[in-house]
Amino acid sequence: MGETKQAARQAKNSDAVELLARLGLASRGVVWLVVGLLAVQVALGSQAKADKNGALQAIADQPFGHLLLIVLVIGFLGYAAWRLLEGAVGHTDAEEGRERLTKRGASLFRGAVYLGLAISTVQFLVRGGGNDKTQPLTARVMKATGGRELVFAVGAGVLIGGLAMMVRAFKQKFEESIDTGRMPSRLRSATTVIGTSGLVSRGFVFGLIGWFLVDAAIRFNPDQAKGLDASLKTLAHQPFGRALLLVAALGLLAFALWSFIEARYRRI
Repeated sequence: MGETKQAARQAKNSDAVELLARLGLASRGVVWLVVGLLAVQVALGSQAKADKNGALQAIADQPFGHLLLIVLVIGFLGYAAWRLLEGAVGHTDAEEGRERLTKRGASLFRGAVYLGLAISTVQFLVRGGGNDKTQPLTARVMKATGGRELVFAVGAGVLIGGLAMMVRAFKQKFEESIDTGRMPSRLRSATTVIGTSGLVSRGFVFGLIGWFLVDAAIRFNPDQAKGLDASLKTLAHQPFGRALLLVAALGLLAFALWSFIEARYRRI
């Protein structure tokens, strides 16, 4: 068992895993960059699909788009491997007990999310296209025993996670993971603004999705459940919604820039 942990630690600290982790952060930036651009189009009246599938389709439609999607899959797998290894043997600098357990649990969750993203991207490449599956999946879950409670719990978790992301952004704790000493001075001064606005916007859209899931569970109405694209388009139809959506879209573009900054300067 000890040898297994030692091997996992060596893998986590290897140059190969670091390179894959940075590729994964850059891949995340590419996807959110395209989602942000699509959200800007929606704010301006387009019927573009501003979510992961819309972003993957937009990438696939470009010259060498399928090759880029393959690179993104490798990046997502690399990021997932880094996070999963971090969850298994990382955070050795954290305090013993609850703090270490919490950080490792968060890393395992992020690793699982990006493993799922890699799998869904492969499915997109194999089958082509894709729709927002949130409502049909929610409808199936809510029909099952305990499904309504499960949808409520998931929605509450996503909502709380989005709010926590916004709080973390305002506290600017995200800067602790960045090696600012290697940054050019101009970029260093802009990093706080980019990171704060990007993480606040990402937290906002996640919170919006979580709220729609909670509302669907309370009303027992799967039609109220919405994914990213439907949530943004619902926001656009509110009073001053297009202006709010445009602000959120610009924030998502900032999060994409933050992902690229992390890919270059994050301590891994």
